[in-house]
Amino acid sequence: MRLMRAVNRILPKAWRQDLPPIIPVVRLNGPIGMVTPLRPGLSIGAVASVLERAFSFKDAPAIAVVINSPGGSPVQSTLIFKRIRALAEEKKKPVTVYVEDVAASGGYMLACAGDDIVADPSSIVGSIGVIFVGFGFDRAIEKLGVDRRVYTAGTRKMTLDPFQPEKPEEVKRIRSLQREMHQSFIDLVKERRGDVLTEEDKTLFTGEFWTGTKALALGLVDRLGDMRSDMRARFGDKVVFKVIAPRRSLFGRRQAGSWTGDPPSLVSADDWIGALETRELWQRYGF
Repeated sequence: MRLMRAVNRILPKAWRQDLPPIIPVVRLNGPIGMVTPLRPGLSIGAVASVLERAFSFKDAPAIAVVINSPGGSPVQSTLIFKRIRALAEEKKKPVTVYVEDVAASGGYMLACAGDDIVADPSSIVGSIGVIFVGFGFDRAIEKLGVDRRVYTAGTRKMTLDPFQPEKPEEVKRIRSLQREMHQSFIDLVKERRGDVLTEEDKTLFTGEFWTGTKALALGLVDRLGDMRSDMRARFGDKVVFKVIAPRRSLFGRRQAGSWTGDPPSLVSADDWIGALETRELWQRYGF
């Protein structure tokens, strides 16, 4: 199809065929952050080449980005957001984001990379906030008679260590960092959506999340629908969708987002904990 389009461009105008428009589709699925055998997710390294290929379609009238993510790393969310916007401006291509089940927290940050956002009425949208989750094991190891020995250079290298009692000054420090990250998130949403938001900050930026229908009323999305119906309404019934997937290696494994460390049989306890954290992240939104 791409060869036909290339040939079509060099033919005299009278000889050119009326080919259906192609819409490149990029799917951003899963938590945002580290990739492990038990925790496949999104990172700039995993999606950069996919985005580059999607924006390489010269005749595409728009790029479709389908999001289904409960969030995760604020840094990776920002990097992916910036890459989408940079490519959109460089290639002069409008980007429409389609929310499936969830675009929450960092997932909603990715959605803001779109020039417009379309959500299903039952999608979960929002959660514009920052969260830190941990455990405290200090009383447990005391009961077990465990003596933990840690040596550091730097008085704050053990901030919020789960095996020591929580210290008020450390909690204060973490909350200060959270406020900074939260404000950056708020600024990004206002930059991208400020002219259509319908509620005040105290409503939109508490970390609450809503259905797609309510998100439309709040100005967090632009309309309700699905990718197929929306693109056909805009570009005609003959529109062709081209899903841009990560390339496969010689042995059939996906290169982008694939794990290249220990095989699944040798995963560590951290991987199992990470998998449980990922499950908890999804369950927060009912999935």
